[in-house]
Amino acid sequence: MDIIAITILKQKTHLPTIADISHSAGRRDLALPLAKACLAAGADGIMVMVEVHNAPELALSDKEQQLNFDEFRHLMTNIQ
Repeated sequence: MDIIAITILKQKTHLPTIADISHSAGRRDLALPLAKACLAAGADGIMVMVEVHNAPELALSDKEQQLNFDEFRHLMTNIQ
């Protein structure tokens, strides 16, 4: 994800900018730092399509980017 694009979009349009953090990084360990970076760059929100699974390592698809419930709570607490 090119985070500077968020800042440029905010300067060039009146439209809200929403960042898709799960599909941008493809790794759960990058969700929180990427969310913080997007919000710091001016994003109006984080796409709610953050994938959550009770056992990500057992997921049939996208297991590398899915957060477990504790990781999701941590993410939400730290970006509010």
